[in-house]
Amino acid sequence: MNMLNVALPKGRLGERVYAMFEKAGFPCPAIKENNRKLIFENPEAGVRYFWVKPSDVAIYVERGAADIGVAGKDILLEYEPDVYELLDLKTGICRMAVAAREDFRDDPTRPLKVATKFKNIARNYYTSVGRDIDIIHLNGSIEIAPILGLSDVIVDIVETGTTLKENHLVVTEEIVPISARLIAGKASFKFKNEPIEAIVNSISRQMEAIQ
Repeated sequence: MNMLNVALPKGRLGERVYAMFEKAGFPCPAIKENNRKLIFENPEAGVRYFWVKPSDVAIYVERGAADIGVAGKDILLEYEPDVYELLDLKTGICRMAVAAREDFRDDPTRPLKVATKFKNIARNYYTSVGRDIDIIHLNGSIEIAPILGLSDVIVDIVETGTTLKENHLVVTEEIVPISARLIAGKASFKFKNEPIEAIVNSISRQMEAIQ
């Protein structure tokens, strides 16, 4: 049987999303077992799930190893994968924002030093507002960059804002809201359209019922 391959992000978000797929008629009981397996399939339901790092989901889908998957809007904006964005799942909600020290004052006469792991989002945002920037690419603990004088501001995902507060940083600008999105590979959407549309329609109804 031609299985539908689904890339799920590891962690709580993936577990929440799997529950939506299960309700949509694509269950796979093995996925709930406490083990370290990464691939789970249910031939009766015609579905195979696999856990991947959240930032890798779009790569699996774009390159055809997965037919559909769930990726954060931040990943889609940063890497611009060649996929279809089918549905906003209204979960994993946060925002991409600019943050700085509480006492920071911008000096428009020089480039703004921006620490981030989202280089393209930062560049596109500051181009849109006409501000020259110097991007400093960091992979973690971005909040300490302004404290140590490495950068003027950071561009990062903000969920509750607690980490920022604890490091005496404040959000100065909001760039874009972020949430989990259901995505599909272009070839898969064409050749496996029926099960994909069934999932989209069912999850849409589930979300309407919650609202």
